[in-house]
Parts: sequence; C-alpha cells; structure tokens
Amino acid sequence: MSKRIALVTGGIGGIGTSICQQLAKDGYTVVANHIAAEADKAKTWLAEQRAAGYDMHTAEGDVASFESCAAMAAKIKTEVGSIDILVNNAGITKDGTFKKMPLENWMAVLNVNLNSVFNVSKQFIDDMLEKGWGRVINISSINGQKGQFGQTNYSAAKAGMHGFTKALAQETAAKGITVNTISPGYIGTEMVMAVKEEIRNQIIAQIPVGRLGKPEEIARLVSYLASDDAAFITGANIAINGGQHMC
Repeated sequence: MSKRIALVTGGIGGIGTSICQQLAKDGYTVVANHIAAEADKAKTWLAEQRAAGYDMHTAEGDVASFESCAAMAAKIKTEVGSIDILVNNAGITKDGTFKKMPLENWMAVLNVNLNSVFNVSKQFIDDMLEKGWGRVINISSINGQKGQFGQTNYSAAKAGMHGFTKALAQETAAKGITVNTISPGYIGTEMVMAVKEEIRNQIIAQIPVGRLGKPEEIARLVSYLASDDAAFITGANIAINGGQHMC
C-alpha cells in the first residue's frame, strides 16, 4: 500500500507543527497548509522540517475562501496525491465583548474557524468515499464546549465545528470514514507562553492537573484518531484540557 497522505490546515503554527511532525513520524506524507502572508515563513519551516528528516510538503491556501481551497486541493492532488487524512486545525481569534464586537470580527472568525471546515473538507471527501477510507479530524476548543467571556465569535465557531463533525460522521461511517473533534484546553504554545506570567499562572490555577498542555499531547491524540486502531471512533468530541472542563 502506498503511503497515506495527510493535510493539516494551519500546519506551520505551534500545534500544527507538532501534528505534522507526529504524523510524519507515523509514516504518512504530510502537507502543511499556510496562507499567502506566511509564504516566507513556510519556506523556512519546510526547510527545517526536511532537514530534521520529516517527509513534508507545504500548500498555500486561504481556508476562508472556497475558491482558494479548490485551487489548493487541485495542486496537492497533482503534486503530492489524494488526501487520506484531513486535520482542520486552522484558526484565529478576534476577541471582544459582544456589545463591542464589529461585524467584520464576527465574520472573520466564523470564516476561518468554521466555514473553513466546509471549504477544505468539501475538496477531499469524495476521494475518501471512493477509496472507502478516510479520516477527518477537527480541532475545536474547550471554549467551544463551555463558552468564554469575550469570545462569542470564537466559541460559536468552535461549537459549530462539532455539529459538523456529528452530521458528517453519520453520512460517511458506512464508507470507512471517521470524523471526530478534538477540543484542547490551554496549550503551551508560543502565543500562550507570551502572555504575562501573572495571567498565565491564573489560567494554570484553573487547571486541575496544574499545568498547561503540550502541543505534542494534542498531536499524539490526532495520531491515534488517524490510525486504523481508531476505526470504531466517529462523531466523538474528545476533550484534552487537564480537567479544566468536564462534561
């Protein structure tokens, strides 16, 4: 059997990089998506990953645009091959209370965090159905489960991801495709570590295990859901938050 191919949207970010590296370790050919503004960063990232021995490719595309995703998908299929594993990981935040939230901040977050799941998944699901095997793994958030002050846009988008997961899981289960959601809590990425130590400690104090999560822990969960061993798991939302929110 030829090597399975995985696409990770937002793949050159903190969690995205860990996911890409883990999937490469698992023996998959990995494609990391990035936006046009990250072109130079992506070149450097790709060189670093290949130098470290990872079988990686990059693909430029705006996940908020269906047309851009279609063009990206066509290029991936031509240059790398058909996607077997899709990790919808791309996301942004534009926080603010609902009272002060402008329409553009609402739409930007919904487009990148939720509409992207349609835009990207739509490009590859037919191929998975034809092959009778596939994995769609959607990276949501603890705040999509419990909500968060100042994040009506982000919480709504991340909650919507799991609604998508449950419906698509039912449509594709009989064809050998699983669709699942992962909802991370606070993870020790560069962005979180850049938060003032006082505020970061307040966050950690709310986490029963007493620490931030590690990007590698998210990556290993993705790895399991992508494997043949996880074939009986579909439509699930798996929390990985150190006990900060239990449901």
